[in-house]
Amino acid sequence: MAGIYIHIPFCHSKCAYCDFYSLPLKWENEFIDSLENEYRHRISELKETVNTIYLGGGTPSCLSKKSLERIFKLLPSGAQETTIEVNPEDVTDDFINWMKNYTPVNRVSMGVQSLNNDELKFIGRRHTADEALSAAYSLLDYNYNLSLDLIYGLPLQSMQSWDDSLDKIIKLHPQHLSCYLLSYEPGTRLTAMKQSGKIQEISDEMATKMYQLLCERTQNAGYKHYEISNFAISGFHSRHNSSYWDMTPYLGLGPGAHSYDGINRSYNPGNISYYLRNEGIGVNIIEEEDEQERFNDFVITSLRTSNGLNLELCEILFGLKSRLFVENTAQNLIANSIMWQERNHIGINESYWLTSDSVMLDFIKV
Repeated sequence: MAGIYIHIPFCHSKCAYCDFYSLPLKWENEFIDSLENEYRHRISELKETVNTIYLGGGTPSCLSKKSLERIFKLLPSGAQETTIEVNPEDVTDDFINWMKNYTPVNRVSMGVQSLNNDELKFIGRRHTADEALSAAYSLLDYNYNLSLDLIYGLPLQSMQSWDDSLDKIIKLHPQHLSCYLLSYEPGTRLTAMKQSGKIQEISDEMATKMYQLLCERTQNAGYKHYEISNFAISGFHSRHNSSYWDMTPYLGLGPGAHSYDGINRSYNPGNISYYLRNEGIGVNIIEEEDEQERFNDFVITSLRTSNGLNLELCEILFGLKSRLFVENTAQNLIANSIMWQERNHIGINESYWLTSDSVMLDFIKV
């Protein structure tokens, strides 16, 4: 199986924490023309049946219906999961009706981030808490498989406000949650504010308490914590995102998109002018990886998940020596209850996922 990811590089406005490639909505028709060209020139790179399609960004829902219909008309039919990212302010009854009648979308990922109006305003979100809740209820009423995004560790956020947001979201009971610890990325407004002393990053202790509350609340509500930042009701994990973690090939289209063909990774530069000037053709840059780099990718993606790392697959892909390296490296971590082992799988225990980067470093070959 394979996936297709399309990066829509447009947003109504830039959120204070966001470092994804996005810009104001311009050149919409030219972008769709170039995207169609890129698709036709690159679709042959996928040798397997397309099982998942994901429109991300940016904000795909800020495009016109005509543009979105052109994209969906281009794509192969029959995908098991077709996801579109939306913001609450775009989710009207008219938009939902249109999706139901004119698109193959069966899964919606909506950026909520918080249900506290002061926090939303501070990070530059354009919706209120009530608008987000209303949009979520509408999507659930239309029987959409719904994923909601939340962020913890935000400026102005307290344990109480985080608990309140979680309480309201869990009462909605969407099929999927993606919950991220705020990361201060270079070039974002929040990072500039932190560097100037206007705001402070939360302490490691507070981040841990917020994470523990998240794990406790979601577990009690019947969600499975299947990846560091992702939680799902049984049967509703993100099939597309899971392909990133299990080394399934996927084709990324649009400026800023990344691809993986099963051996090498590649990317399109985040530059709309370059993309349009070349009409979407020949912009993809291949990052050839040696075996050591592929091994490191395998380790990092595997240990992000509740399934952990498959030792038998490790041996098949990278040889017995690499499997023994992983097993030997894991022994002390298993003895100290940082990692677990069940037959041919090893993984990081949930309580250490928030600091999993430091655990993974032990397995990285340099």
